[in-house]
Amino acid sequence: MNKLDAKARSQILHLLCQGQSIRGITRLTGVSKNTVAKLLSDAGAICADYQDQALRNLTCKRIQVDEIWSFTYAKQKNVKMALAAPEGAGDTWTWTAIDAETKLVMSWLVGGRHSGNALAFMDDLKSRLLNRVQLSSDGHKAYLEAIEGAFGGGIDYGMVVKIYGPDPFAEKRYSSAQCIGARRDVTEGDSVKEHISTSYAERQNLTMRMHMRRFTRLTNGFSRKVGQHANAVALHFMYYNFVRIHQELRVTPAMAAGVTSKLWEVSDIVALI
Repeated sequence: MNKLDAKARSQILHLLCQGQSIRGITRLTGVSKNTVAKLLSDAGAICADYQDQALRNLTCKRIQVDEIWSFTYAKQKNVKMALAAPEGAGDTWTWTAIDAETKLVMSWLVGGRHSGNALAFMDDLKSRLLNRVQLSSDGHKAYLEAIEGAFGGGIDYGMVVKIYGPDPFAEKRYSSAQCIGARRDVTEGDSVKEHISTSYAERQNLTMRMHMRRFTRLTNGFSRKVGQHANAVALHFMYYNFVRIHQELRVTPAMAAGVTSKLWEVSDIVALI
């Protein structure tokens, strides 16, 4: 990989951030698969470290959190039958927190969907905020204890509980029952009901599936190791926060949140490596 110049590295990272698969990139650029994987690993690690330091002392007002599913090496039901399954194989959830106003994703966590990761996720989110915020989540019960443990009474928290009807197409794959309504519950503090929502967090889930091949369903582009998955997520959020101009904001989320004053290029990410 050391033989690649900055322009070639920028091209490869840009393709990765646009949802191209590693094998597809090798066909387009002529670079070996191992070289692309090594560049992704190095870029992901440095992007995670940079954002961990840069996304601090934020003055957000309304934050939405959600989780998105994927899998590593094999789906959970197939892990026991898989040969040489690595640690962390199976269901892999990515927890995300997005600012409803600037669209900045300031915190994320890759792991299981249990209460321990919920608490670690909320502790990390709390450490990045300067002020009291209104937080919204879905009805996942792990949030209740995690938010109480991380914020205590210093937060306005509301939960969106969706109500599902009977599914007339139960045999249909990858689709949940029809949502026939949603209830907004004020769980903690003085949350404004009109602002209790997870719409932006759920829209961010779609952005992740569109921009990361590892999240695309019904393909063989899934991650083989959790570390590789986490690196891809870190690179995606670096691109999303600092490089990609948000259509509504007309600037990047990092610029809107005051984290940076300049519009980044992919070459700036390469320069960090």
